[in-house]
Amino acid sequence: MNAKSGNWESFALLLIDNQHDFWTEEMSQTFADYEKNVSRLLEVCRHEGIDVVHLRARFQQDESDWMVKYKYLGRIPCVAGTPGVEIFPFAQDEPGEFVIYKQSFDGFLKPALPAYLKKNRKRFLLLAGLATSVCVFLTAATAAQRGYLVGIVEDCCADSPEAHNHTLQRYPFIFDRTSVDQLTADHGKWLVDLERLTK
Repeated sequence: MNAKSGNWESFALLLIDNQHDFWTEEMSQTFADYEKNVSRLLEVCRHEGIDVVHLRARFQQDESDWMVKYKYLGRIPCVAGTPGVEIFPFAQDEPGEFVIYKQSFDGFLKPALPAYLKKNRKRFLLLAGLATSVCVFLTAATAAQRGYLVGIVEDCCADSPEAHNHTLQRYPFIFDRTSVDQLTADHGKWLVDLERLTK
């Protein structure tokens, strides 16, 4: 890989819910390059020194930490000890990367996430993962409301095609749209945006 492209110290990647229970056959057909794209995204982030935070769902079998609606339904994805909670090999964390297990759609409901971002002085968050319209979007929306700039890496997200496209098109006031190939090109603009926040 080429030399580092610039200063990414204020950036972090939130990689969300790359787990078997969230992946569908429809996603396999519509987002055939997802695995390749996420692998490339991780390669870029690790090369550039961008902190990678892995957000993962995990619920107890006794329903003690289930969200209320799921208790009514009697089922929930990503139950501890089941195959569905397992992480895809291409999205595994490397030593030193922060892993947070959550029991909510929004990663910010786990105090460990805002604490980590504050401690490490992160101001721009890149988001990727599953599913675009649920955990990715809800985490992005909270990030924006907490004062972070946000970019969704759209070719590293997946959902039903309709939900994916609607979410990406509907909320330009919450997040920027980018892609793996576009990251370094967008970097300069994002640095300008961050600089404007300090004035």
